[in-house]
Amino acid sequence: MSLASHLEELQRKHGDIERQLDEAMNHPSVDDLEVVTLKRRKLALKDEIEKLKVQTTH
Repeated sequence: MSLASHLEELQRKHGDIERQLDEAMNHPSVDDLEVVTLKRRKLALKDEIEKLKVQTTH
């Protein structure tokens, strides 16, 4: 997998998690642990995306 396609895949996953998080936050019966888990996954993907972007600019 090329670096560009890997970056695109990570961005797609980040968007998917963001939508899941928005959906979870709109349901009053959502488990707080689920929200925290989604936020952590989203942040981890964001960090990895930023790291790859730095690699592609050097």
